[in-house]
Amino acid sequence: MSRENRNIIGYTVALISEFANHFGLRPRQAYAYLKRFKGLEHLQQHYGVLHTQSFDDTVEALAQVCANNGGGLR
Repeated sequence: MSRENRNIIGYTVALISEFANHFGLRPRQAYAYLKRFKGLEHLQQHYGVLHTQSFDDTVEALAQVCANNGGGLR
């Protein structure tokens, strides 16, 4: 596995944990929510920009993406 892929995976795991903490969810619930409402898809497509922002800003951005796709967390 390349170093870049390891970095992406590590960042994604950390971000899911931060998302879970922010919304009072378990990491598994946060993962399922982000997957269902296209947050993970957005993260994959825009990783180059999102990983340069703070976790707080990225969590808020993903919450907005999910809300735009039918998610109810705010």
